[in-house]
Amino acid sequence: MISGRSGNIPPFIVMEILEKAMALEREGRSIIHMEVGEPDFDTPDCIKQAACRALQEGSTHYTPSLGLPELREAVALHYREKYGVDVDAERVVVTSGTSPALLLIYAALLDPGDEIILSDPGYACYPNMVEFVEGVPVRVLVREEDGFSYRHEGIVSHLTPRTRAIMINSPSNPTGNLLDVETMRDIASLACRGLYVISDEIYHGLVYEGREHTILEFTDHAFVVNGFSKLYAMTGWRLGYLIAPLPFIRPIQKMQQNLFISANSFVQHAGIAALREAGEAVEEMRLLYDRRRRFLLEALRELGFGVRVEPQGAFYILANARRFADDSYAFALELLEKAGVAVTPGIDFGQGGEGYIRFSYTTSLENIEEGVERLRSYLGSRR
Repeated sequence: MISGRSGNIPPFIVMEILEKAMALEREGRSIIHMEVGEPDFDTPDCIKQAACRALQEGSTHYTPSLGLPELREAVALHYREKYGVDVDAERVVVTSGTSPALLLIYAALLDPGDEIILSDPGYACYPNMVEFVEGVPVRVLVREEDGFSYRHEGIVSHLTPRTRAIMINSPSNPTGNLLDVETMRDIASLACRGLYVISDEIYHGLVYEGREHTILEFTDHAFVVNGFSKLYAMTGWRLGYLIAPLPFIRPIQKMQQNLFISANSFVQHAGIAALREAGEAVEEMRLLYDRRRRFLLEALRELGFGVRVEPQGAFYILANARRFADDSYAFALELLEKAGVAVTPGIDFGQGGEGYIRFSYTTSLENIEEGVERLRSYLGSRR
């Protein structure tokens, strides 16, 4: 018999859309992909060369379960240099991507029935992972007029004796918005009540207006999740890390040993090169993303989509589509089948995302321009 845990987990809708788009492409259809959050850039050469060197030098064996000491030190140094926070390398755990990092944190924090505060809309996989370890996701509605940012009273009204942590993601998926300093300081102050803050910082470095902040600038009663997939165009390399309070490191290490053993050895050497050598390549990618962002923002507004607060980071725009449809999933399928443009329905990110469409600009400006023209033509005929 199939377990309830595996049978009841919801699908990741963006992947459903991607698979439908790929099926149409196999039939000969031309599809503009604006659904997935995967950089279209190739991994910078300095990173690939480091991996090749590591392979040639025999780095094909297990590493310590917590990760290569050199990579853990490089992560700690990165946080000291970029944010001015003192991170002991002993608090860094290297993982096979950020999803395992999240799973390890949730498992370390939650007993059955314990709760985590999540924004709605928010990244689709957070609540599914929380439920997978028998925790309870508590969704707090965040509003478009606030830039999809938490309000203090929204968090406080959802706190219970079972609340263990507050989840933040800045820059955010699906909105691309940044939390401001005041909001982060306010959320960090709640850690005084015995709560933890879990900060998903995977889109740090991909910021176009303002500046991102790590939660560690405001409290040590926090977990950080970060990695290499987005900033360094390394999605297929599966390399991430977490930073945890020291008392949690040993429990997390034991789970890592049992569940994952260690991250790939030669990939960890590539991660060291990313942190030390890839700055110039990353800046080139960031500037191109910003050009795409500015073009797409203007184009979506001209098409009739609503964007009240402009996204400042990541590579997403969550646009209000209620002018066109109330059912975001049906509307996304319609745009895929009729216009040949793949987008993500807002319902994938919670009930608070219904009525919205997420556009990803992880494709060339030429493709984005073509996608906009297809949308203009189709939506014009639809009206």
